[in-house]
Amino acid sequence: MTVPAPRPQVAALPAYVPGARGAGGPQPIKLSSNESPYGPLPSVVAAIAAGAEAPHRYPDMAASALHARLALACGAEPHAVVAGAGSVAVLAHILQAYAGAGDEVVFAWRSFEAYPILTAIAGAEAVKVPLDADARHDLEAMAEAITDRTKVVLVCSPNNPTGPAVHAEEFVAFMARVPSHVLVVLDEAYGEYSRDPRAVRGSELLAEHPNLIVLRTFSKAYGLAGLRVGYAVGSAELLAPVRAVVTPFSITEVAQSAAIASLDAVDELLERVEVTAGERERVLARVRELGWAAPDSDGNFVWLPAGARTADVATALGALPTPILVRPFAGEGIRITVGTPEENDALLSALSRIGASGQE
Repeated sequence: MTVPAPRPQVAALPAYVPGARGAGGPQPIKLSSNESPYGPLPSVVAAIAAGAEAPHRYPDMAASALHARLALACGAEPHAVVAGAGSVAVLAHILQAYAGAGDEVVFAWRSFEAYPILTAIAGAEAVKVPLDADARHDLEAMAEAITDRTKVVLVCSPNNPTGPAVHAEEFVAFMARVPSHVLVVLDEAYGEYSRDPRAVRGSELLAEHPNLIVLRTFSKAYGLAGLRVGYAVGSAELLAPVRAVVTPFSITEVAQSAAIASLDAVDELLERVEVTAGERERVLARVRELGWAAPDSDGNFVWLPAGARTADVATALGALPTPILVRPFAGEGIRITVGTPEENDALLSALSRIGASGQE
C-alpha cells in the first residue's frame, strides 16, 4: 500500500543522539548531556511552583514579561530579543526565516550535532568546514567557504563538543570578510562558563555588525534544561522574521517564571558556575597528565580525542560498578560533562585505570 512520503530532506535526516541516561542497574554518574549538576536555586524552585498553579490556562504567547526582563539583562530593547523553547528551537526559527531550498548554511565540524539536522529541516544545504588541529574553528576557511548561495553562518563559541572558544580578534577579522547580506549566528550556549580573556563576547559586537545574532540558553549555566528556554539577541529588524515563525505558546508559564527568577538571582547562580569552571580546569589538567591530548575548554565539559578508542573507552566507563555515562562520537572522541567534585573524582580515578586499549 502506498502511503504519503515525507520530503526527501526529512527522510534522510540523521537521528539526533542525546546523552545516555542509563536504564536499570546501579544509578549511574551522568556526564553525557552537559547539564548543570546543580538544581535550580530555592527562589527559582518557588517560581516554578507558582507558575505551575494554572496549567489549564495558556501561557502568555508573547512571553512579554520574559522578553522585558531579558532585554533589561542584555541592555537591549524588547524587540531586539526573541525567546523560544530552548536555543535549539530558536535556531530552528532563525533558519526557517533566513534559509531554504537552494541556500547554504556554513558551520564548523565537528560542532553542535543539531546544526546539520536543523539545516536540512529548513531545506538548505549544510557546508561543513573542518576544525583545525587544535579542535578550534578555522574561521579563515569558513570565510573562504562562503559563496553566493550562503545565507547563514553558524559559529559555536565555546565549541560543543570540543570546548575551545573563538577569540574576539579572529571573530572581528572574520566578520569583516562576511558579506553584509549573510547572517552570522554566534551560538554562546556555554558563554557563562567562559574564562578565556581572549574569547569573543557577542553582546559587545552587536552594535557594530547589523548581520549578527547572538544565541543564548537557560539550559546550561542556569540549570533549566528540562524547562526549555533559549533566546536570540540582535537588531529588531533581523529578529522580526524570526519572531514571526516562533511556535505560538511554545514557552510554558512555568518556564517563563523560572527564567525570570533565574535572572533575578543571577549573582547567586553564577557562584555555582564558578565552581564548575574551577572543576573543569582541574579535570582538564588531570586528563592531560594521564596522557590525553585534550584541547582547551571554555564550556562545562572536556573533550577526549580518543579516535579509534572512543567506543572502547566509553564502554569501559559505562561498565563500572557505578557506571559513568559520557557522550562518545564514534571514531572521533568523547565529550565529558563536568559534574560535582565527587563525580569528577570518580571519573578521573576510572580514566587513570583505563589504558590505550580502552580496557581496565
